[in-house]
Amino acid sequence: MSDRIRDDRSQYPRLVPLTTRWGDNDVYGHVNNVVYYAFFDTAVNGLLVEAGVLDIAAGPVIGLVVESGCRYFSAIAFPERVTAGVRVARLGRSSVRYEIGLFRADDAEAAAQGHFVHVYVDRGTRRPVPLPEPLRGFLGGLLPAASEPPPP
Repeated sequence: MSDRIRDDRSQYPRLVPLTTRWGDNDVYGHVNNVVYYAFFDTAVNGLLVEAGVLDIAAGPVIGLVVESGCRYFSAIAFPERVTAGVRVARLGRSSVRYEIGLFRADDAEAAAQGHFVHVYVDRGTRRPVPLPEPLRGFLGGLLPAASEPPPP
């Protein structure tokens, strides 16, 4: 994630539509910063559950957030439509760094860009474990190179 440059939608292999809610706005009339983090979690975990690579209720492996951050460029407010762009920036043995761009309505540039790191652990012991192969395969499809066409 760049220090100054906003990403555009084309830099994310997956786009996830999200909904702002009335209660997301704060007293300043825009979505409160903590809601951006909820958008990140919703977009990433929704993709994982939908793909069948994460069982949040009973799976033997769960992801714990060990780092997160967000850079804000322009305000989002209810009742705007929001799209989250999701990509994987780094895929480790037991961890993954997700990067998320939040886009207002049909805007090309991100209103906010954030990241978080999941360390995947055994549900019972909370000790790091290697990423299960189905999860690793799905996450590999979220690497930026996965969205580029193959060379001729």
